Amino acid sequence: MTTQPVSTFYKMQNFLTGIRRVAKQGFVTFWRAGVVSFTGVFVSTVTLFIIGAVIIANAFLGATLTELEGKVDVNVYFVTTAAEEDIMILKGKLEALPEVAYVEYVNREDALARFIERNKGDADITLAIDEIGENPLGAVLNIKAHEPKQYLSIVSYLETQTENVLAAGNQSIVDEVNYADNQEIIDRLSALTTSARELGIFVSLIVIAMSALVTASTVRLAIYNSRQEISVMRLVGANNSYIRGPFVIEGVMYGFVAAILSAAILYPATLWVTKTTEGVFGGINVVQYYVANLGQILIILLLSGIVLGMFSSYLAVRRYLKA
Repeated sequence: MTTQPVSTFYKMQNFLTGIRRVAKQGFVTFWRAGVVSFTGVFVSTVTLFIIGAVIIANAFLGATLTELEGKVDVNVYFVTTAAEEDIMILKGKLEALPEVAYVEYVNREDALARFIERNKGDADITLAIDEIGENPLGAVLNIKAHEPKQYLSIVSYLETQTENVLAAGNQSIVDEVNYADNQEIIDRLSALTTSARELGIFVSLIVIAMSALVTASTVRLAIYNSRQEISVMRLVGANNSYIRGPFVIEGVMYGFVAAILSAAILYPATLWVTKTTEGVFGGINVVQYYVANLGQILIILLLSGIVLGMFSSYLAVRRYLKA
């Protein structure tokens, strides 16, 4: 009655004992290897650093694109003779559209004041306005959509309203709708962001493949250094899993240590990037993003490093055991 539970207990105990021995031997091999372990850790660190840099770069580019998209709107410029009543009719119709978040009305006087403020450093423009002697600007409607993709629908609506809303008599009260230029800039930036992300993924895959090859070669060198011990284990009847285990643990150590080092190196790298780009790209702060998402990034690096080390070691040992 009690034979089977006892037998199961001893099997489990032997299994756990085997795991402890394999893990201990893997740690010992890692520390004894010296230069070999350093090489494996160095290559893995470079690989994981690039992976981390790609993650941060994608977030940086995405945040930049989102920030610029948030500044895009549709500006409807009216002729100077446009009646305020006609403009307010159009404003009301636009505000009723589900795509529109809000519509800002800027009268002629405010439009001129904003124009002068934007160009207060340009003496020629100030002089030209003084020489004209009157306000050359018309009123403006600044239209903000809920989503960037909804602007095309708003522009299409404006085009269909030319006859029944935007016209006073036989003459259109609209001078210009300037969405096309803004959309072209966003489209170009979006294409650039997509290309940069694809390039980052491509470079990461190449570096990962190279790292796997170098790590596998490093593990094979460690196997060569331990060839006498492996021969003894084979003579006493050790199975392939027991022989393979310490070297897989060694690969895991490569990945673990490399993940910690790459995460540490990424911090000063983000500091440098922030100082370089903060003045150009506004409020985007790479350091703040890195610190806020350090846990997620570290987990990604740890998993990537461990999987890479295990996979490379497994392939190297498998090829050796088949030899």
